[in-house]
Amino acid sequence: MAPVAPSPSSSPSPSSSSSSSPSSAGFRPHRVVVLALDGLLPFELGIPHRIFGRPRDARGRHLYEVVTCSVRPPGPVETDADFAVHVAHGPEALATADTVIVPASYELGPVYERGELTDELAAALARVRPGTRLASICTGVYVLAAAGRLDGRPATTHWADAERFQRLFPRVEVDPDVLFVDDGDILTSAGVAAGIDLCLHMVRRDHGAAVANDVARRTVVPPHRDGGQAQYIERPVPDPQQASTSAARAWALTRLHEPIQLRDMAAREAMSVRTFTRRFREEAGVSPGQWLTQQRVERARHLLESTDLSVDQVARDAGFGTAQSMRQHLQTALGVTPTAYRRTFRADGRRGSGPPVPVGA
Repeated sequence: MAPVAPSPSSSPSPSSSSSSSPSSAGFRPHRVVVLALDGLLPFELGIPHRIFGRPRDARGRHLYEVVTCSVRPPGPVETDADFAVHVAHGPEALATADTVIVPASYELGPVYERGELTDELAAALARVRPGTRLASICTGVYVLAAAGRLDGRPATTHWADAERFQRLFPRVEVDPDVLFVDDGDILTSAGVAAGIDLCLHMVRRDHGAAVANDVARRTVVPPHRDGGQAQYIERPVPDPQQASTSAARAWALTRLHEPIQLRDMAAREAMSVRTFTRRFREEAGVSPGQWLTQQRVERARHLLESTDLSVDQVARDAGFGTAQSMRQHLQTALGVTPTAYRRTFRADGRRGSGPPVPVGA
């Protein structure tokens, strides 16, 4: 299983892009319905509203509409804090969704204990239309698994809960290490902040890197943490007595168009290659080579969306050297060619207006 990047099946699909396309006849925003369950974590409930509530098209129209619903008629839903939230929609809202998101809850009852849906929750989920994109944040994955939606498919959850989740749902291919898994029409994430990464990933998948990066800037979060990045890093904050690798990363970001050797990055921090590599992985969660490739893919995406540079020039400016090399890296990371990506995510008022990118385009 390789959830490091979106699978080819996660190319923009009619359910995830055409319904929110600015040039579509009878424009309507893509509807995201968030299922609020008793015991929910308020922070995670707010993530979809914050991320999907920001993107707009070139005409200033919201690209998404975010609605919160309960499995019961409108009314209060208990949280894990000392307050409840009033939810204005009942389960009928699920039938209108293009995407359904299930945040974490600490009161899942038989779902968490035995992997079984309550009658109330089963009836609510039965309203979800076939083809609707499904996503979970942290232990919200229990709901998708109990509904049988994850059998034989890859998924993740909070690293501390992954072993128990795997025992309860042995037919799910659990990866306990990654931030999120994109399996096309079903996406799952680790806990808390990984929900932000997942939602930004879905915006990027639907409307391109420029839109997602704008949302990230407004939310003051990193624009992109790859899904395959480790959830749990033993030393995420460097010891103040130890040297960091941040200066080398900043230096490399200004030189992506140039050949960058590992020894050059290590020299910026006055470290041996071995020490630098170890420290880099501790801080970034990936190797220097993986990080450089990720940054170059993001640079290429930006240039393909926002400029009319030829594919050859984009490849050189992003540091891939040749169009063939860039094509291979984009195919691996995104499942599409540079030309197909540019056709789908233009930044000149036609973003998202192209046809869905076919698998292996």
